Amino acid sequence: MWKYQTFEQLSTLELFKIYKLRVDTFVVEQQCAYPEIDDKDLRAVHIYDWEDGEVLSYARLIMDEPLHIGRVIVAESGRGAGAGRALMNEVMNYIKTHHAHTPVHLQGQAHLHDFYASFGFKAVSDVYLEDMIPHIDMERPAFKASNQF
Repeated sequence: MWKYQTFEQLSTLELFKIYKLRVDTFVVEQQCAYPEIDDKDLRAVHIYDWEDGEVLSYARLIMDEPLHIGRVIVAESGRGAGAGRALMNEVMNYIKTHHAHTPVHLQGQAHLHDFYASFGFKAVSDVYLEDMIPHIDMERPAFKASNQF
């Protein structure tokens, strides 16, 4: 079941499961020691697939201008089965419905360039290292009546 919640709307269990997935993946699995939990969570819409008390995929949409998509993640059990594409479809549909006139930015891991490009994002930086992982900045313009992703 897809959920779209502000920080204040998250239950303590949902917040715990989101943070656990993010820390297990971005800090432990990818071996990056950095402050995973930050103040941006307070001004984000948290978009996630909640099934049987678990977060299967997650992204946060930070309410800045441009909007910023971050922490895009799929639980290990769901990788390779299209869960990432389903998640990004939900994120993009949310943006199109609620923030169609706002451009969107993301900092993606460089190996996901083509994946994000399939949603209309274009690289706006060279590849750079962040926490020793190659990243690239990407942006997509605001939606127009005929824009699809």
